[in-house]
Amino acid sequence: MDKPNEDLDYLDEVDSLKTLGKAEENPSFFEHRGNRKSILVIINFVLLAAGGLLILSPLWWMVSTSLKTMEEVMSFPPTFWPESWEFGNYLRTWEAAPFTRYTINTLTITMLVVIGNVLSNSFIAYGFAKIPFKGKNVLFAIVLATMMIPGFVTLIPQYVLFAKLNWINTYYPLIVPAFFGSAFNIFLLRQFYMTIPTELIEAAKMEGASHFYIWWKIGLPLTKPAIATVAIFSFNGAWNDFLGPLLYLNDENLYTLQIGLQVFKGQMSTQWNYLMAGSLLVLLPVILIFFFFQKYFIQGINLQSGGK
Repeated sequence: MDKPNEDLDYLDEVDSLKTLGKAEENPSFFEHRGNRKSILVIINFVLLAAGGLLILSPLWWMVSTSLKTMEEVMSFPPTFWPESWEFGNYLRTWEAAPFTRYTINTLTITMLVVIGNVLSNSFIAYGFAKIPFKGKNVLFAIVLATMMIPGFVTLIPQYVLFAKLNWINTYYPLIVPAFFGSAFNIFLLRQFYMTIPTELIEAAKMEGASHFYIWWKIGLPLTKPAIATVAIFSFNGAWNDFLGPLLYLNDENLYTLQIGLQVFKGQMSTQWNYLMAGSLLVLLPVILIFFFFQKYFIQGINLQSGGK
């Protein structure tokens, strides 16, 4: 039984002797090896820096355009740096439309969607992971199969359904579906619940705890990284949603930020500097959310990748 380990030790010893032999034949062996590693590190750094600049270049173009005059935006050749820094564009953008009201509307929808997604998806995922019932695997396969259906296929049936419910021009079509779960989030959270020992669930049941109590008191606290990941995905999707509000909202007082930005787009021309300033302001909360919660987000993705 010990033979494989003995073989590995022998190979390590041979490799060490070869290395020492090279070092004796050439005293600068280790120096060359160190230089080669340094060159590889520098090449990797340069490639990563170039890739980072390439990825950030559209963001910088947005910032640059938001600080230019309209004449400079339309000038040719285009300027990389603004000739005159027009910081007042941001104030004029905010005053061009009731963006404060749009922000409150968007925040209300986003928060309710996040709450709905976190609660419904985690509860459904716990059931698929820890509650045995007949046909569970078949039902879970059907849930996963819904991910293969393009969203645009269900667009018209959903609109007809919400119209029959008299939900058009209300927030219900944007909020209520979040409380019925989504296949991707259910799959993500189920992977986490599968890692919780079954003995822990059984011990809680022996103490008289119901599955709802176990999910609330044990399941949710143990799956914080996955919950944070679902919350960030939900926030990003609801905050940046353009098609949903465009379809279901007709009253200007109910508009969201994404719809409000359309005020800068005309049939004949577009005020690109104001549109970029508004887009940057709308993008800012998403960047801040990812910046402050990236630890949980990355941890959740890593654990999900390693889940069974």
